[in-house]
Amino acid sequence: MDKVWRDSHSRLDTVHRVGAVLFGLGLWVFGILGLVNRLDPFSLDGAPVLGLSSNGLLSVISLVVGGVLIAAAVRGGRTASTVTVTVGTLFVLSGLLNVLVLGTPYNLLAFRMSNVIFSLVAGALLLFLGAYGRFTGGLPEDNQYRAERRSPDDTADVPLPTVFRDAGDVIAARELAEAERAVAQHAASAAQANGVAAAMRSRRAEDRVQAWRASAS
Repeated sequence: MDKVWRDSHSRLDTVHRVGAVLFGLGLWVFGILGLVNRLDPFSLDGAPVLGLSSNGLLSVISLVVGGVLIAAAVRGGRTASTVTVTVGTLFVLSGLLNVLVLGTPYNLLAFRMSNVIFSLVAGALLLFLGAYGRFTGGLPEDNQYRAERRSPDDTADVPLPTVFRDAGDVIAARELAEAERAVAQHAASAAQANGVAAAMRSRRAEDRVQAWRASAS
């Protein structure tokens, strides 16, 4: 179960990190092309770059944001997820705000409608990518972020049946309670994590104990 847990973490971190790198590299290409073409930093009309309008200021901003995304990916999956959600939010806000200044002297980034559409679409993709497996509902039991949301007190006291016919059930119930506490505190062994995952599929305490005993056999 520890291997499954680690593999789950690794896959999720890889999704966040690779996504951040790809978006970061794309922004770098866009920004570098703008600088190579020596675009006027404060042009309101802009010049076409990869189907979008750009000026020198937007090129520099693209390089900076791309660098932030790549640096976050290098730092780790959690950082990449947080930064990707933040950048995605800024992209969406940029699209909404810049559509209001199109054709005005306040269009400092030389946006056109294609830029607005790109900002909204890219922002939505970044938000989805960063939130994937972290903020969405219905997360699996072995998800690292779901485990962190669980308070240690949530599993500290496991309700036991009033009467056990089998002395083994008494021992198993206490073992299950200890295992659930260990999982909540991120100190569970592979066997404990596996048993708790099996027990969580049942609602009644009696069934949970039996599932625990079955997993241990």
